[in-house]
Amino acid sequence: MSIRGLKKKQPRTFKVKIITVDAEMEFSCEMKWKGKDLFDLVCRALGLRETWFFGLQYTIKGMCTWLKMDKKVLDQEIPKEDPVSFHFLAKFYPEKVEEELLQEITQHLFFLQVKKQILDEEIYCSPEATVLLASYAVQAKYGDYDPNFHEPGFLAHDELLPKRVLRQYQLTAEMWEEKITAWYAEHRGIARDEAEMNYLKIAQDLEMYGVNYFPIAQNKNHTDLLLGVDAKGIHIYSINNRFSPNKSFEWSAIRNISYSEKELTIKPLDKKAEVFKFFSSQLKVNKLILQLCIGNHDLFMRRRKVDSIEIQQMKAQAREEKARKKMENQRLAREKQLREEAERAKEELERRLFQLEDEARQANEALLRSQEAAELLAEKAQIAEEEAKLLAQNAAEAEQERQRLEITALKTKEEKRLMEQKMREAELIAVKLVKESDRRAKEAEHLKQDLHEAREAERKAKQKLLDITRLNYPHMVKYPQYSPTDTRDANFDKGSVKLDLKDIDLKRLSFEIERERLDYIEKSKKFEDRLKELKSEIYALKLEEKQSGLYC
Repeated sequence: MSIRGLKKKQPRTFKVKIITVDAEMEFSCEMKWKGKDLFDLVCRALGLRETWFFGLQYTIKGMCTWLKMDKKVLDQEIPKEDPVSFHFLAKFYPEKVEEELLQEITQHLFFLQVKKQILDEEIYCSPEATVLLASYAVQAKYGDYDPNFHEPGFLAHDELLPKRVLRQYQLTAEMWEEKITAWYAEHRGIARDEAEMNYLKIAQDLEMYGVNYFPIAQNKNHTDLLLGVDAKGIHIYSINNRFSPNKSFEWSAIRNISYSEKELTIKPLDKKAEVFKFFSSQLKVNKLILQLCIGNHDLFMRRRKVDSIEIQQMKAQAREEKARKKMENQRLAREKQLREEAERAKEELERRLFQLEDEARQANEALLRSQEAAELLAEKAQIAEEEAKLLAQNAAEAEQERQRLEITALKTKEEKRLMEQKMREAELIAVKLVKESDRRAKEAEHLKQDLHEAREAERKAKQKLLDITRLNYPHMVKYPQYSPTDTRDANFDKGSVKLDLKDIDLKRLSFEIERERLDYIEKSKKFEDRLKELKSEIYALKLEEKQSGLYC
């Protein structure tokens, strides 16, 4: 026997590419492997034990189909490509995620798939719920919110909301991030697996969660209904409403499901109830519907039975793992708290150290300033002593000046009093002059009037004398001169005597008026001289008073 014959013959294989929601893997699949062999290989690679929820899906001729577990891979109608691509996805959904999803990897795969379905709008979610779900997704990815690390814009490259929601509201990316971050900050202390479970617990209450929809018709010509298969049963919807079913068949109320070509029949457990029949577009669709119905019905019945030993072990391990993780999370939280307290204490010590250094520096600067101030004060003290001496000298001089000013002030007051007295005298003299002037003016007026009357009387007397002379002594017209002796010897009447007396009075009056006028002029001149003297004295006193004020 040759050496080559001793070697074990290597099996023939082909390459397959397994695509999960967040990763891709390549395996070598033997030609003789059934679907279950490849599926078990993938589950072992993922460390997955809750295999009954998942399957391998592929697309052929535009239709999504699940790889059958009991048939050879190459005997099925798989794509002719190298490597052959399969999507590892959840095929069946639990009724209660918190009770049925035991492994962390199972939770994570469901979380990623449901999140993708919501973002791709395969599952409808209200805008408010999408923001809350996005906050749990951020908590699962980034951990606890830290404002120093998670600065504005840290979610710019994450897809967290459906495009429908973004189009529905006129909000900027920054505004959406602010809303999500507000919820995200509330989830502090929640671990990744717990955040993903909270996400799934909210998502499982959505109307379209876990439902596979197929277009059907109640007759062969029209497709006007939708058939939905989920973990609770079969539901019939109108073509435009995937939220509220028109009719539902729970798994516990279904006796049998069968198909013949394109026709599929649902027989209720109640034999008296009406049998529901519908038509699908292809035979493959009926096969896929039946496959999903069988799988969901098996899980439905399995949930209502006593758990197998394997499930009990898995649940016990899950409880232990949760308890261990809880304790680990508590320990980590405690360590984190202690670390944060230590960091805060360190920051406080550093702040205190910096404060003490700053205080020491300030004290040193203050000491230097104090020394400089002491030197300056000593110099200032010497200067102050000299200034004190100078001020004492100045004070003595000021005291002498003050005494001199007091004497000057007294003199000034006395001179001011004398000046005021002289001013009052000048005012009295002026008043007297005014009064005297008025009196003299009145006397002059009277004298002028008397003079006028006397002259008028003299004129009349002269005229009368001339007339008499002409009548009695015509010869005197030619010789008007006559002597006083002749006059005395003449025989004049009383009128001529009176005329001579009147003439004498007039002369005397004129003389007196002239004398009085001269006296008045002389007195006026004296008064004017006196007023000038008073004004000069007053001006001199004012000038002296101003000079005294300047010196003060």
